[in-house]
Amino acid sequence: MDIPRIFNITESAHRIHNPITADKLATLGAALRLEPGARVLDLGSGSGEMLCTWARDHGIVGTGVDMSQVFTEHARRRAVELGVAERVHFVHGDAAGYVSDERVSVAACLGATWIGGGVAGTIELLARSLDIGGIILIGEPYWRQLPPTDTVAKGCLANAISDFLLLPALLASFRELGYDLVEMVLADQDGWDRYEAAKWLTMRRWLEANPGDALAGEVREKLTTEPERHAAYTREYLGWGVFALMAR
Repeated sequence: MDIPRIFNITESAHRIHNPITADKLATLGAALRLEPGARVLDLGSGSGEMLCTWARDHGIVGTGVDMSQVFTEHARRRAVELGVAERVHFVHGDAAGYVSDERVSVAACLGATWIGGGVAGTIELLARSLDIGGIILIGEPYWRQLPPTDTVAKGCLANAISDFLLLPALLASFRELGYDLVEMVLADQDGWDRYEAAKWLTMRRWLEANPGDALAGEVREKLTTEPERHAAYTREYLGWGVFALMAR
């Protein structure tokens, strides 16, 4: 069980696998007013930066689940590095359908709502692990401005304009699902740069070390085309945010 190898290559140096910066991740933790001992579940936890830093800064305990063996190993090493290995636990597995054995104060899925077939299904999945009065965190893209054509949307790596909503419509969708939006932290263009541009040096170094690898051609193509694609499309049209929800 693993994610496609190309992601393990291009994001191997990432600590955060979304366009949110470390500063904004810290802002989110503070905004949620986390109490020491609060239990947090993170589905699609990547390299574990959210759980590890919140364990260090707020004293939370938590579990992360991710399909990438590489990222899960990174998360475990990060927990040791920050001295929180006894507070956070990382599972290499499929987050789709995962329900915690213990109720949690915060149930999160940042940037992997495919595990529930979309936002609504992921919220429903997270709610199954949530304690009464707990908070759901959803990390999701939205359109900063509506693309004029589906071709532009595909330049943002969407399938069509209909894949995402404008921010007001996304917020309205949470209300329609029966949730109050109680906090949000939005990525900015710098966050997108740090997520996307950080891949380019990783790819270049990987190509230098692995010229004969079966994926070398694909990685070379990405390194050649991704900077212009990002500048023309993702950076201008696509937003991303983490939204904190509580059931009404």
